[in-house]
Amino acid sequence: MRLDDFSEVWCVDFEFGVSPGERPRPICLVAYELHSQKRLRLWQDELQRLEGPPYGLDGRCLFVAYYASAELGCHLSLGWPLPAAVLDLYAEFRNLTNGRNLLCGTSLLGALAFYGLPSVEAREKDDMRMLALRGGPWTKSEQAALLEYCETDVQAVVTLLQRMAPTLDLPRALWRGQYMGAAARIEATGIPIDREGLFLLREHWTEIQDDLITTIDADFGVYEAGSFRHHHFERWLCDHKIPWPCLASGKLALDEETFRDMARQYPMLEPLRQLRASLAQLRLSDLSVGKDGRNRCLLSAYRAKTGRNQPSTSQFIFGPAVWLRSLIQPRPGCGLAYVDWSQQEFGIAAYLSGDPAMIEAYESGDPYLAFAVQAGAAPPDATKTSHGTVREHFKACALAVLYGMGAEALAVRIGKPTPYGRELLRLHRRTYPKFWRWSDAAVQFALNTGRIHTVFGWTLHVGPKPNTRSLRNFPMQANGAEMLRVACCLATERGIAVCAPIHDALLIEAPLESLDETVAATQQAMAEASAAVLGGPRLRSEARLVRYPDRYMDERGEAMWNTVMHILHKITEGRSICI
Repeated sequence: MRLDDFSEVWCVDFEFGVSPGERPRPICLVAYELHSQKRLRLWQDELQRLEGPPYGLDGRCLFVAYYASAELGCHLSLGWPLPAAVLDLYAEFRNLTNGRNLLCGTSLLGALAFYGLPSVEAREKDDMRMLALRGGPWTKSEQAALLEYCETDVQAVVTLLQRMAPTLDLPRALWRGQYMGAAARIEATGIPIDREGLFLLREHWTEIQDDLITTIDADFGVYEAGSFRHHHFERWLCDHKIPWPCLASGKLALDEETFRDMARQYPMLEPLRQLRASLAQLRLSDLSVGKDGRNRCLLSAYRAKTGRNQPSTSQFIFGPAVWLRSLIQPRPGCGLAYVDWSQQEFGIAAYLSGDPAMIEAYESGDPYLAFAVQAGAAPPDATKTSHGTVREHFKACALAVLYGMGAEALAVRIGKPTPYGRELLRLHRRTYPKFWRWSDAAVQFALNTGRIHTVFGWTLHVGPKPNTRSLRNFPMQANGAEMLRVACCLATERGIAVCAPIHDALLIEAPLESLDETVAATQQAMAEASAAVLGGPRLRSEARLVRYPDRYMDERGEAMWNTVMHILHKITEGRSICI
């Protein structure tokens, strides 16, 4: 497939304004058709009078943009349908350079610089962006400046397209562009938030923090004058005989990942972990919520090396402390469902490697207990109840393997000596030899060729100092990302209101009377997506439903949420959120 196969190739750019949590407000449009050299320049009032875009949308017409979900979001704001064929040069540039060191980044200016192509000055681009965000009314000269700036971006896209065209894998590129349409629909939908509850938390957060420290630290005694004191924590660990990982300097490792691993082993630490995370990371003012009570932010598609979305951790409701997710609440008459694949990464590893024992374990419904049975560590009639601890250890091992984790790190995670972790890994290699041959071959391929890719061509380029752990994990993570993208496309194109993709799950919304039916349709889309990536096999999925007036509740944050609500109730003298 080539560009010449399309009857029209339109390079498109919008200038638009956008407030936190709101949909984009299109200001002007410039479009250029590659074959006929036809050029369009339309201002805001002209756009609003159109019932649809001034260019074709069927599969014979190619829509080209740089970070296309922004332009497609403008389509949705104007009530226009989306094009059938989308080529996003941002996604293709990311795929071409993923893993490489880029001096100028992955913006349009960065892509132009990479190819040595001319571009506007970054300062001029910032000035025009600020002019657009300022909002109208604009003077005639400002309108002319914005249109001219928009046209320079279109010309940059044209120039970039011509330079990149020989390297494009067009069928797969169109698939990546199709996902940007799904991303635009998801960003437009947003996540329903309890806006009143958020307002109260923002208004009283300083007071809440003080009370949180007093309430939670009563069991630890590690805070002093509002600050976490390392020597107090060392004393508490000593009193409770808890061994804690240390840095090379001998000081305690107090990063979030270490705290999370230790809290898994010692659940009594979880309240302290959540307190530290909330005090250090939570910036409620950054949470991006519009006037309609919807959390909307850029999904940042393809931003991660694995191709996963990477939305702002402060703007996206699923980014900050887990307890804050309880602000998610369906609208009256509606429900939400969190639909996620069951043991997705284990299933991907099993089917892509073709390991029969691993496939058998996945298809048993509980691959972690099945692994323990296959390895001889549990009897055939073992259950979660009878062999819960053994299952947890083998689960930790199965996941550690997929992340390239070594024996020492695995042992720390499960609170056992390093030889025990080494033995678990040995059992995994013995039980699933075909998986290990496949995994070793994938790493060796990456080292030999300098790249590794998914079944749909998302590529990671290997640098001079490769991280073999990341390479070993890439097939599961990156193919999982492909699977999520397929599911998003299928679901949104079938009219399902997807509020957000979250790693291996979709958060969807529907009227209460059709919620069950919509959940079934979502699970069908996810099953089809897994079959597309895995070449036939379908992964299972589970759904957690939330019906109005209930709110979303993650069990990991439920205790913290209740504590915060209790404090807020006291502060506001009963004017609290309905739990």
